[in-house]
Amino acid sequence: MSLQAWSRRDCLLAAGSLGLGALPGLAHAGGQLEEPLADSVRGALSAAIANSAPPVPEFAQLERRLAYLRWLGASSDKLQRRKPDFQTRIEFLQTLWYETRRAGLDTTMVLGLVQVESAFRKFAISRVGARGYMQIMPFWSRLIGDGDASRLFNMQTNLRFGCVILRHYLDRERGDTFLALGRYNGSRGRAEYPNAVYAAAKAWAHPDA
Repeated sequence: MSLQAWSRRDCLLAAGSLGLGALPGLAHAGGQLEEPLADSVRGALSAAIANSAPPVPEFAQLERRLAYLRWLGASSDKLQRRKPDFQTRIEFLQTLWYETRRAGLDTTMVLGLVQVESAFRKFAISRVGARGYMQIMPFWSRLIGDGDASRLFNMQTNLRFGCVILRHYLDRERGDTFLALGRYNGSRGRAEYPNAVYAAAKAWAHPDA
């Protein structure tokens, strides 16, 4: 394929497969399709709009807390270049860890997804209007809230939406992450997007993740 024939989407996918995340100034993907939601999914998304403060993880066992702190410290070091402010970085990682655990998702995979989708930019907007870290389409705020798409720039709301939506797709695909990631991206059955997420996730691997 010639360079001239490469589309913007092809370039973004290639960047993701190399672990580079989205290209500067661009946001990737955001191709979720509007569809009927189960009451449990609708309730989880509605709760995210009501809660604005970053969640505080709680641990019943000391070893689990120590494992979390080891992961947090290592991930914070890796994220420092993209998020220089320490408090912002910790709140982001703390919230992502909480929301992935809440949704029963692999934290490392979701970090890879965020890197590919938005390069960890809170206010990223794609060419189709998807917003924030996990590139949530505005119609989700209309389906479960007051239609105010600006709420999707709230960190906890965006991460909650993204994790609940991905969990929803995983359930629909009976646990098949390849197909669920494709559905999240709007390219179900194609390998480019899942492979980009898998490649990006390798940089975030940690024994305590």
